[in-house]
Formats: sequence, structure tokens, C-alpha cells
Amino acid sequence: MSHASPARMDHLLTLDGLPRERIEALLDRAQHFADGADDRGALAGTAVCTLFFEPSTRTRLSFQLAAQRLGADVLNFDVSTSSARKGETARDTLKTIEAMGVRGFIVRHQDDGAVAALANAAAPGTALVNAGDGRSAHPTQGLLDMLTLRQAKGADFSSLKVLIVGDVMHSRVARSDLHALRALGTGEIRVCGPRMLLPDDGTLAGCVVTEDFEQALEGVDAVMMLRLQRERMEEGLVASLDDYHRDFGLTVGRLRHAAPDAVVMHPGPINRGVEITDEVADGPRSLVLAQVRNGVAIRMAVLEQLLRA
Repeated sequence: MSHASPARMDHLLTLDGLPRERIEALLDRAQHFADGADDRGALAGTAVCTLFFEPSTRTRLSFQLAAQRLGADVLNFDVSTSSARKGETARDTLKTIEAMGVRGFIVRHQDDGAVAALANAAAPGTALVNAGDGRSAHPTQGLLDMLTLRQAKGADFSSLKVLIVGDVMHSRVARSDLHALRALGTGEIRVCGPRMLLPDDGTLAGCVVTEDFEQALEGVDAVMMLRLQRERMEEGLVASLDDYHRDFGLTVGRLRHAAPDAVVMHPGPINRGVEITDEVADGPRSLVLAQVRNGVAIRMAVLEQLLRA
């Protein structure tokens, strides 16, 4: 994480090590935007580029909308139609677009640490936001999840029990959520999933970890389901989609183990009938669309913080 002074962030690369006050300030500002505040001129005359080396729907579109709402000029870079296909490096691509006067870059990359490397190559005054790198971090998803949770449960997380379920090993979302939940002082963080999909590298330090889904759900206030990355089946980490759903799929029946007012979250895209049933995904406890809506507000807060002169 790069934060040069209390007043200024240079880049947003990870939530790991980001102080609670900084996170809460971003959540407060995002709530201001979510409530309909109109700061359309904040980034007028500033050019922002979405530099995506990996496909995306929600993240790219909500960053685009966030930048436009702040009055920025938005360029969309698509690796499939770019000079990267001719062999141009990510660094050269960044420096080329930077030379056109672009000050903000929203970068998604398949490799861990790739966005931090680009941030190191950027000129002073250029700001990068990590829109997901490898399995490392997806900081704005972590922030929008916290905003959604805060709207549902209040700003004091100290009495909350939050459960994260599924393929934590390969999930940058889970890592950013864990960083944020810890920073905000969450009372109890539980993690549940197949043993093969739970990391043993310290990521789950301080969490209550189990493979028993019903037990993990007992009395929780929020359930954060993760997408099962189907390619993990080819690696032999999951036997079948049916087996996964049987053991770790969230159903209406299973949700009864949670607190009566428990909420359900999912970063999307959802594999319906695998990690979650339609009845739950579209049901009264689901905050999935609220998460999408909050994505725009969080990304406005982040871009304003990084790029406002």
C-alpha cells in the first residue's frame, strides 16, 4: 500500500496495512455519493484509463461510471485489441498512455504483484488503482463489501460474526475482505470451504476455520459466498459441481442456521445452483445488487481521493 502522508494516498494497491481511519473515511465519502451527492466536476479535465489485461464486467463498468460521474475523461484499454497482442509490455503500455496526459489508471492483471510493479514505474502524480491482481488483492471490492455490510448492520463491526465461504485459496476478493474486516475490528471472522481450497500461508490467521458448513453458519450475521473458480475442478481440487453444492452450497434451509436477520453477499459472477441457489441469491436476505450499486460509490470515493488536485 502506498500512502505517503495521512492526507494523501498515491495509489490504492491493497487494503493490507491500510489504517482503519483511512478505510472509514473512504466508506463515509462513498456513502455520501450513494446518498445521491452530486460532485460531477471533481475530476473535470482529468483523464483516467481502465487498463484491463483480464476480462471484467462489474469492475470495469462501475469504474467507468464512477469516473464519468466525477467529470473525468475515460479511456478504455482492451488488451485483446491492443498493441499488447504484438508483444508490447504492460509497462510500455502504461508509459505510452501516461505520455498522452492520463493521470489515473485502473489496472486489472492476471499476475500477482503486477499492479504494484506498474505503480513503481509510474511518474510522480500518476495514480494507480488495483482492480484485481492474480489472487492477491481487489481492494475496491473489499471496500464496497464493507460499505454494503455497514449499511445493513451499522458502523460498529465489533459484535458481528461474518462468514466467508468457498475457494479462499484463489480469491483476491476474500483476501481484501479479510484485510478490511480485521481493520474494522470485526468481532468474529469465520471461514469455511473444502480443505484443498483453504490457504495455509497465514491468510486465515485469527479466523475460525472449519469444513462444516452448517456449524460455520450457526448464528452468523453475514455470509459472504465466493465464486467457485471452475478451473479448480480440472486441477482436481473439487470433485464435481454437484458435490460442491451438496457440501458448500447456500440454500434457504441452510440459511436458517444463521442469525434471523443475517444477510447474504456474493461478489459475482454467481454460479447459480453451485455456490448459491436462486431462492437465496434473489431472496430478501441477498445484498448482491446492493454490492453492485455500492461499487460505483466506492470507486467514486477512491478516484476522488487519488486524483483530486
